[in-house]
Amino acid sequence: MSKDNTKVLFVCTGNTCRSPMAEGLFEKLIEKEPQIDSLGSAGVAAYPGDEMSHDTAVILKSKGIDSLKAEQFRSRQVTEELLNEATHIFAMTSSHLDTLVHSFPDYAEKCYLVCDFVSFDGKVGVDVPDPIGQGPRAYQMVASVFDGALPCIIQFIKETETSD
Repeated sequence: MSKDNTKVLFVCTGNTCRSPMAEGLFEKLIEKEPQIDSLGSAGVAAYPGDEMSHDTAVILKSKGIDSLKAEQFRSRQVTEELLNEATHIFAMTSSHLDTLVHSFPDYAEKCYLVCDFVSFDGKVGVDVPDPIGQGPRAYQMVASVFDGALPCIIQFIKETETSD
């Protein structure tokens, strides 16, 4: 890595559930990591301007993330400009990753799965489940996945920074 800060982007489908949750939880984790910045989140099929899902906002609030952030959040579509600015792009599923790599091949080397660096039930690189329409328990399960995966992402970033 260069001496510039690492810039992380999270990607899901509509940018209203999983990627905003990852964004909020990640930003809280990196508060004491001055070399890591968040570019936020985006969706491969987002309708720009949508609000964060209610259940995602509830999870973030329960984790101590400012509710004002949830109120101000608006979804956005993945763009080449965002991908160009990012140093690391983390997709929720292999389908999202495939879409990114095929639609934006110049940025493929920056793209990973959120769960590429953590094992769940002995498996690495699993998809983050889509909670939409499944109620609060499904969103809590997604938050649990992030609780395991996001610290591993931060560790990966730190290791790649020191090895470059």
